Amino acid sequence: MSAPLTKTPAPLPEELAAPERAGRRGAALVQRLVLARELGILAALVLLVVVTVIANPRFLSGQNVRDLLLSAAILTVLAAGQTMVIVTRNVDLSVGSVLGLSAYATGTLLVVAPDLPLVVVVLAGMAVGAVCGLLNGAIVAVAGVPSLVVTLGTLYAFRGLDSLWASSADRLQINAADLPSGFKSLGTARLLGVPVLFLVAVVVVLVVGYYLRTFRSGRELYGIGSAPEAARLSGIPVGRRVLTAFVVNGALAGLAGVLYAARFQTLDTTAGTGQELFVVAAAVVGGVAIFGGSGSVYGAALGALLLTTIGTALPQLGLDPFWRDAAVGALILAAIALDRALQLRLAARLRGRNARSDR
Repeated sequence: MSAPLTKTPAPLPEELAAPERAGRRGAALVQRLVLARELGILAALVLLVVVTVIANPRFLSGQNVRDLLLSAAILTVLAAGQTMVIVTRNVDLSVGSVLGLSAYATGTLLVVAPDLPLVVVVLAGMAVGAVCGLLNGAIVAVAGVPSLVVTLGTLYAFRGLDSLWASSADRLQINAADLPSGFKSLGTARLLGVPVLFLVAVVVVLVVGYYLRTFRSGRELYGIGSAPEAARLSGIPVGRRVLTAFVVNGALAGLAGVLYAARFQTLDTTAGTGQELFVVAAAVVGGVAIFGGSGSVYGAALGALLLTTIGTALPQLGLDPFWRDAAVGALILAAIALDRALQLRLAARLRGRNARSDR
C-alpha cells in the first residue's frame, strides 16, 4: 500500500504579511533618515547665518538677501534636475556646459528676434537643454556607457560647440545693450519683495518634488537607484526612466541658462564653467545619496542655498574666497561618508527588527 500523501500546509497570513511589513519599516526608516539629514542642513544654514550676522549685522539687509536669493536660484534649478539623475545611480557632469550653451542660444535668439514673447524664449532655452539631455541619456540608457564617462565627454563637447558657434557667428560676447529691456527686467523683477528668479526656482523644486513623490514613474527612479537589476526584473522600464531623468535634467539646465542670461546679461562661452561641481555638491550635501536610491529635491535645494550662503558669508567673515572650494570639497566627503554610515545603520536596524519579528 502506498504511503498517504502529505499536504503542504498553506502559509499563514502572518507569514505572508511579514515581508510587506519589513518593506514598510524600511521605507519609514529611510524617510526618517532623509528628514534628519535635511533638518541638519537647515540647522547648519541657520548657524552660518547667525555667525555671519554677529560678525556683520548688515548681512541680512534687504539688498544682501535679494542678492543671495538671486545667486541661489540658478544653482537650485540645476540641483533639482541633478537630483532626478543621481537617485537613479547616475550623474550628469555636463550641466555647466549645457547652461552655457543655453544661455548663449537665448542671447543669440533675442539679438536676432528681440520681440519674441518671453514664454517662447524660455521654451527655446529649455529645448536646447533637453536635446543635450537626450544625447546624454541615450548614450547612458541605450548604449550602457557609464554616465560619469559620458557626461565628462559631453561637458567638453557642449562647451566646444558653444565656442564654435560664437566664433563662427563672429559674436564672442553678447552684452546687456544687445538684449531687449523686457527680458533684462526679468533679472531684477520682484514679487512682494522676493526676486522672481528665486520664485521660479521654488516652483521648479515643488513640481519636481511632487513628481518624485506622487507619480509612479517618479517613485520608480528610486527603485532603479536602489537595485537596478531588481527594478528591471520587476518590470520597470529602466532605460526609459533613466532617459527621461536625463532629458528633464537637461531641460532644467536649459532653464537655468535662460535665468543666467536674465541675471547677468553679459554672455560668452565661459558661462557656467565649473558649475557642475557645485551642482553635484548641492545635491549630495542636501542628502541625495551619491549611490542612488534615496534623497529628496527639497534637501538638494537646501544644499544649494547652503553653498550659496557659504560663498556669500566668507568675505563677510574676513576669510579668503579660496576656502569656499575647500568647504565644498569637505562637505562632499562628509556627505558621502555620512551616507555610507547611514546605509550600514539602516541595514543593521532592519536585520535586528526582522530577527525580533521572526521569534
